[in-house]
This record gives sequence, C-alpha cells and structure tokens, in this order.
Amino acid sequence: MGITSLPSSIVTSLMPPEVMKQNREDVIAKEIGHGRVLTLNRPDHLNSISEKMVLMLGQKFEKYEKDENVEFVIVKGAGRTFSAGGELKRLYDGRNTRDSCLEFGYRLYWFCYQLQTYKKPHIVLAHGMSMGGGVGLMAPMKFSVVTERTFCSIPEANLGYHPDCGLSYILPRLPGRLGEYLGLTGANLKGKEVVAAGLATHFVPSQKLFQLEKSLLSINNGEEDTIRSVIDEFSTNVQIDERSVLSK
Repeated sequence: MGITSLPSSIVTSLMPPEVMKQNREDVIAKEIGHGRVLTLNRPDHLNSISEKMVLMLGQKFEKYEKDENVEFVIVKGAGRTFSAGGELKRLYDGRNTRDSCLEFGYRLYWFCYQLQTYKKPHIVLAHGMSMGGGVGLMAPMKFSVVTERTFCSIPEANLGYHPDCGLSYILPRLPGRLGEYLGLTGANLKGKEVVAAGLATHFVPSQKLFQLEKSLLSINNGEEDTIRSVIDEFSTNVQIDERSVLSK
C-alpha cells in the first residue's frame, strides 16, 4: 500500500481545533511527508471564505501542483465547522465599492476552477457544517470525507442569489431532480445523505477522522488507488433512513 510509519514530530503538527484558533492566519499550511494540509482557520466566523483565505488557498494549490515533492493535498476546517461559505458580510460592506467585490468574486471563482481541474489528488475532511461555497469547495475534491456531524445546504436562493462556486455545474448532475430541489429549497443533507446524494465520496465516523488523517499522511505516493484504499479502511457503508428525503 505504500505506507510508512508516522514520525512523532508529525503527530504534534496535527493540532487539535482549540490550538488552531490561536493562530490568526486565515489558512494554516503544513508540509508533512508527501502531503500538504491546509486548514481553514476562521472558526469564530464558521470558517467563512474571506478574500484573504481564498487568495491563500489559490496560491498554495498552485504551488503544490508544480512541486514534484507534493503528492496530494488535504483540506479541513478548524473547530466544529468545515465552511459556512462565502463571507456575506464582506460582500455587503463592499456593496458601494464595485471593484472590491469583483476582485473577491474573481478570486473565489478562479479557485473553484482550480479545484475542478487540479492534476493531483485532493482530499477534504468536511466535518461539521458545510454551506453554499463550503459545499462548492467540498464537492469537486477527488476524495471528500464526511462524518455523522456533517450537514450540507445550498441556501443561496433563499438569500435572493443563486448557487455558485461551481454548484451550478454540480447540482444538475445529481440523480434525478435532486440538484434542483437542493438549489431551490436550501434543504439540509446530513452525514450519509451527503454521500448518497453524490456530494461526497466517503462516510467516516468522527472518532476515526484523526486516525484517518494520520494514515493518509503516512502515504509515500499519491496514487489514487492507494489513497482510496486508506480511506476505505476507515469508511462505512451508507444506508439511508427511510425518513430521508432521498428515500422519497
């Protein structure tokens, strides 16, 4: 499988969420073996996507794609949320400065394009809330892992807007008319429902998430089959409750 033992120095770099909060960078970047870990680090703002955050993400992804020593990239969120999506306050505050809002939107949409066309495996550990643009970051990843505490929604239509961040491409490609339903209603999908809907690839119980990350960072190559086999060791089968909207 191509896995080596994880040095103790690496274990210390897998900081718990409460430690992440003390670092004020919007994105915390870690270089661990052949992997790179990017942590969305605005837990007090539900990891909403700021202009600074999306700029840092775009720069890091571009750098890692060109770096021959990097085999894969992991993205996760600090605290109890993956991402609540784009920072609406930023857009509202900049409503009278058109160029400023355009720059933020351009950077965000360009990063979404990067995700859709990325040449190396990328993995998201989407634990907790993922809304709007957060789903737009999660869904295009080659491997997207959710837990029982994950819930997703696409509420833009309820705010007088429309699904963006690549979701206007992703939603119509979901089974049946599910994408239309999610986009128009902003309905929540929880845990295993996210996988069954096609917005994530794996369901992993939250208590196994830390060990999964450690195992991924022990991989000495970026082959998709190797990454998939590691995640499969921790994932469980998805069975939808009969009360779920997906069962109707």
